[in-house]
Amino acid sequence: MAWLCSDRQRVAALEVATTFRDRSRGLLGRDGLDGAILLRPASSVHTLRMRFPIDVAFCDRNLRVLDVVTMTPNRIGRPRLRARAVLEAEAGRLAAWGVKAGSQLAIEEEA
Repeated sequence: MAWLCSDRQRVAALEVATTFRDRSRGLLGRDGLDGAILLRPASSVHTLRMRFPIDVAFCDRNLRVLDVVTMTPNRIGRPRLRARAVLEAEAGRLAAWGVKAGSQLAIEEEA
């Protein structure tokens, strides 16, 4: 189990997708998501065949948020130049958690 931390506060359960297969699957086929999923490495995402809108945070190699956007289903996002990871959550969640451009994210592993 992993947790997403934003500016040193634990905000949500986190799935980490580091393999090509896990990153490719992402949120496809799901009706929703409790928490968030981190795709690493990644610099862009799409919402083709997705069932719900998502918030997307583009992060640099240190997990500092570069940009946050909301994407509706069946869209292709533009790659972000310095992005090395992408955080996805249901639309509205990132704002509720206080995640915005400039936020410092961290992953907290639970033993």
